[in-house]
Amino acid sequence: MEEQGNKDLIREEIYSRVIRAGKRTYFFDVKATRSGEQYLTITESKRRFNNEQGKFYYEKHKLFLYKEDFEKFSKGLSEVIEFIETGKKAPEPEPEPKPEPEPKPEKTTVKTESVSSVEFEDLGDPEETKDE
Repeated sequence: MEEQGNKDLIREEIYSRVIRAGKRTYFFDVKATRSGEQYLTITESKRRFNNEQGKFYYEKHKLFLYKEDFEKFSKGLSEVIEFIETGKKAPEPEPEPKPEPEPKPEKTTVKTESVSSVEFEDLGDPEETKDE
C-alpha cells in the first residue's frame, strides 16, 4: 500500500510554480492522469481570518486545464490581457463547427398481424384444459 502512495506522490509532483501577488498566491501545478496525460491546475489561495474561531485559514479556488484546451485558453487569456492593456478588442473568433451527428441506424420494419379484441371470458376456464 505504501508503494502505491509513493507512486501517486511522484505522479502528482511533476512541476510546480508559485507566484505571490499581494494578498493572493497562485500555484501552477503540472499533474498527470493515471494514463500519463499531463494537465495544469491553477490554484488561487487567499489568506482569510475567521472571526468566530480567531484563526487564519486559506480560501482556495482551483481551475483544471487539460492539454487539448491549452491553445484556446492561452489565446483567450492573451486577448483579454491585450484588451485590458490597450483597450483594443480582438476580432471575434469563428464559431467552431459542430461535430457531425452519429448516423442513425436504418429502421427495421417488423411485420405484425392485427389482433382483435379478446375478452378474458373468451379464453375459457384453465381448469377445464387440465382435464383434457
